[in-house]
Order: sequence, then C-alpha cells, then structure tokens
Amino acid sequence: MKQTTRYRPRLQRLSDALRARISPRVWGVCSQGTSLGKRSSLKKRHAARNEDALGGSDRIEPSHVAQQRQGGGSEAEMDSAVRTPQMLRVEAILFLSREPLNARRLAQLAGIPSEETLPIIAQLNRLYDSERRAFRILEFAGGYHLRTRPQFTPWLRRLCREQGVEGVESPEIRLSPPAMETLSIVAYRQPIIRAEIEAIRGVQCGELLRLLLSKDLIRISGRSTELGRPRLYKTTKKFLEVFGLKSLAQLPKIDGN
Repeated sequence: MKQTTRYRPRLQRLSDALRARISPRVWGVCSQGTSLGKRSSLKKRHAARNEDALGGSDRIEPSHVAQQRQGGGSEAEMDSAVRTPQMLRVEAILFLSREPLNARRLAQLAGIPSEETLPIIAQLNRLYDSERRAFRILEFAGGYHLRTRPQFTPWLRRLCREQGVEGVESPEIRLSPPAMETLSIVAYRQPIIRAEIEAIRGVQCGELLRLLLSKDLIRISGRSTELGRPRLYKTTKKFLEVFGLKSLAQLPKIDGN
C-alpha cells in the first residue's frame, strides 16, 4: 500500500496534538507509589499517630491549624484545613484506588451522600494546595484519582526506571510514530474498521492494532454491518486516563479534522 498523500498533513497534526497530551505528567499515587502491603502499614502508622495526637478526637487538625487558632487565624482558614471523618474516608479510598472512581461510586464506598462528594473533593484539593502537598485529586476518564503533581515527574520516572516501583509496570506509554498515527485515527474516527484505518495510513495496520489492544488503549466494540462484518475499534477508558481526558469531547481540536 502507498500512504494516501491527502491525509498525511492532517494525520500528522492529529498525531502530534495527541502525543502532546501523553506523558507521565500525572502519576497514580497508589498504583505507582507504594505496594499494597506498605500502604497498609503506612496507613496503620498514620492512624496510630493521628489517634495519639487527637486524643480520641474525630477530626485531624494539622499543626499549622493549631497555630492559626492560637494566633487568631480566620475561621474560614481553620475550617478549610480540618479533615472531617467524611474527608478522611474519601481520601483513603482515592489513595488505594488503582483507577478513577466516579462521584457516585466514591459516595457509595465512603458512605456519604452523593451530593457531598464534589464539595469534599474540592475541599481536599484546597487543603493539598494550602499545605503544598505533592499530590492532588484530578478528574479524568469519567472519575477522580489521586495523582502526583507534574513537577515531580523526573524523579518518579527515575524511580520507575531504576526499581520498577516494586514490580509495578511504569505508567509511561511509549508509542512509535506509526502506532500514534493508528491510535489517532481510531480516536478521531471511532468506531472504525481496520480497512478504513489502512486506507488512511496507506499501510497494513494489523500488528499496530494488536499492539494497541495489548496496551488496552483500544478495544473491539463490535462488528460492522459491511460485507464480512469486520471488527470495529474504539478507544478505552485507559486511553482517557493515559491522555488525561475527561471524555472524548476533550480530544485536541485541529482545523479540518
């Protein structure tokens, strides 16, 4: 096959725009940070320390909040920095979750009214920002996840390369230019059959489609009604997660696509 010239410039722009979003800018705190065993022990130590500090209280009050109380800090500042039991439950669930959770599921797991989920997430993020934490709750792939901040990417990448983060696969998705082109076509033209992808690229794409399937970036969504009922390909939830998209509506817009 020969590459279709009229598609080439547009396909290159789409591929470049999509690649610009793929990076380990944000990493999962739980799935890439520590093993489940270590997380459990860490949570126990934190719980014990908090219990000793609280003397049986139901709420955790950071040290700077106590200083604000003694120094006459505003009530709004003090309230925003206090972790309620509901906030602690949401935080713990997001810490352990390996994938984004939608607000409804998060409310069910935390045992809170669904209408309180988003305000709690917003309050936690304000708390993380004010305390200059290395992580934040982000919304993408139809849910919420606790993620480290972009500026820590170089050190986290080094950890993954050197130690494999205790056997957990690196969250970086490395794709060759042909693979990115194929993924871009699926993303922008889905659902799409293999023959249409190959007509756009001008080359066979069977191996690339198998590669993208193995990385869980695309999936077989059904069969076309065309002759032979070829398979239809669509992107996955992991695709949204990897590229930091809330939905397909957030795909980068390119003139003419």
